[in-house]
Amino acid sequence: MATTSDLKTGVIINYNNDLHSIVSVEHRTPGNLRAFYQVKMKNLKNGKMIENRFRSGESVQIERLDSGNYQYLYKDGDDYVFMDNESYEQVNISNEFIGKSGDFIKEGETVQIFFHNGNPMSVEVPPHVFLKVISAPPGVKGDTATNATKVVTLETGATINAPLFINEDDVLRVDTRTGDYIERAKQ
Repeated sequence: MATTSDLKTGVIINYNNDLHSIVSVEHRTPGNLRAFYQVKMKNLKNGKMIENRFRSGESVQIERLDSGNYQYLYKDGDDYVFMDNESYEQVNISNEFIGKSGDFIKEGETVQIFFHNGNPMSVEVPPHVFLKVISAPPGVKGDTATNATKVVTLETGATINAPLFINEDDVLRVDTRTGDYIERAKQ
């Protein structure tokens, strides 16, 4: 067992029977009171941020996550199929682990998957990807004094809002975390 002095940013601990990633740790010694650690952590299951105060010297259970680079192969119903780049083993990952960022993964894209005791815990998709536009309706001319947008369809089947000047066969840079258009790729 580890103690609170072993807590550092990025460490994974088992807290209330859930895995949490440490976001920040602050050791405080207020005046004539006992020292404590103020810890901000993120639940790896649901992504919620919580704060907790640990007594100095309190025991914590540090968990080890295994990770590896996996190549995205195809989508099978609600599951995504990935292949380990080293052992060529295939792994099915449920849509709930990937979330909406799965809509922006191209076949052949490399992602990082984290496992705990052989079970997948999370999938880390690259923050930005370049995707080709396969369908873009013509922009409506008129009042464009504001940031007017239109819905375009990307090569993965995802739809995003993009500026009116975007046409079919343009390549866009997309934020996978939010699904927002960032820029048109330079040719």
